[in-house]
Amino acid sequence: MGKKLKELILKYQIFLDVNKDIEDIGIIKEELLKEIQFWQHERLIHLLVTILFALMTMMLVVALFFYKKLTVLVLLFMLLVLLVPYIRHYYILENGVQTLYTFYEELTRREGKLPSQLVPERKGVYIKPPKKQKH
Repeated sequence: MGKKLKELILKYQIFLDVNKDIEDIGIIKEELLKEIQFWQHERLIHLLVTILFALMTMMLVVALFFYKKLTVLVLLFMLLVLLVPYIRHYYILENGVQTLYTFYEELTRREGKLPSQLVPERKGVYIKPPKKQKH
């Protein structure tokens, strides 16, 4: 998922940098809104899973204080091993969706429906285009 989101960000990043005057902004905004909705849903699901794993981890930490058993420690270690990648993945999703928001705001500004002073300079995640391979 992270790779797919990065590719989408790169696509819009290049598109907005190359095309200063866009004729069909409405169509592009609709497409971008659909993508944002998809990624918002994905982000919500991963947030719920991350919270679940964090709660289970905290319960095992408390259980470890009471039951000082090796099995509880092993379970705690296993959940921590899973929790770290979940947090990293959620971080990528969160930053990616925020970047898609900035693209939408930029398109709205270019469309003339939002004053320039209300749209901050485009920030968010910047994806470097892949290097061209030499043949």
